[in-house]
Amino acid sequence: MAYHPFDSERVLVTGGAGFLGSHLCDRLLEKGHYVICLDNYFTGQKRNIFHLLENPHFEVIRHDLVNPVFLEVDQIYNLACPASPVHYQYNPVKTTKTSVMGAIHVLGLAKRVKAKVLQASTSEVYGDPAVHPQDESYWGNVNSIGIRACYDEGKRCAETLFFDYHRQNNVNIRVVRIFNTYGPRMHPNDGRVVSNFIMQALQDKPITIFGEGAQTRSFCFVDDMIDGLIKMMNGPDDFVGPVNLGNPVESKIVDLAQHIIRLTRSRSELEFLAEPADDPKRRQPDISLAQEKLGWEPEIDLERGLESTIQYFRDLLAGA
Repeated sequence: MAYHPFDSERVLVTGGAGFLGSHLCDRLLEKGHYVICLDNYFTGQKRNIFHLLENPHFEVIRHDLVNPVFLEVDQIYNLACPASPVHYQYNPVKTTKTSVMGAIHVLGLAKRVKAKVLQASTSEVYGDPAVHPQDESYWGNVNSIGIRACYDEGKRCAETLFFDYHRQNNVNIRVVRIFNTYGPRMHPNDGRVVSNFIMQALQDKPITIFGEGAQTRSFCFVDDMIDGLIKMMNGPDDFVGPVNLGNPVESKIVDLAQHIIRLTRSRSELEFLAEPADDPKRRQPDISLAQEKLGWEPEIDLERGLESTIQYFRDLLAGA
């Protein structure tokens, strides 16, 4: 095992320069861990971790998880994969390879060094759900040949691999299904609804809504999500998941747009566009399992979270 001059766990965060990954690196360092951030910078950004580069307990490796990685670590958070439709549809074959080969490589590493490994899965495993709200027993409604399948099916296969490594090789796994998460450090051009709407509103551009805006999402602020990830990683070994992590408060997309216009005092107007294929109509997590097993539930409401996120994008546009 590699030597470090302090008593802490060595934690690998794949996708560590991304939106969620960089916040996770922050929190793990605050808790006194030695953190290795691995990223290929396809969607991750060095500015997300720039403030950490001088920290002696922080290490960065530029690496694509499609290829094996050999490290000595105690915990692995596998967050490596583009998570917005714009990015994961740009190269769908690479997206599937990142989910599947990435899972194989982190699981192989975990098996070799006996590390605990957490898979950041997604609410997209439920597809366009026929059950509402979605709980972990629901098997989903996914179009396996649609334009979103590279991400949906890639993440579903990754879950399969995690549970097979657990059953076959006794790897200590955790699987979380992340619902829509937002906050500072979202990529300004990632095509996700919160970042899209805020960027458009701050520039007084039309707010583009796909369909009539009646589809729903449930938005969890990033700080709450990081709390959930860490609680799951350090929870009891007899609870491996999958477990939903998200905010159960459901919002219509058109209502979100109007909310953001009000908070930004924007002159933007709504512009309605054609609805994309396989876009889920409703999305709301049942988090009763997370409440029971982890004692976790979100604490930051949409108003407070949006104000923080809007300020981040305002500073970004101002070049701060």
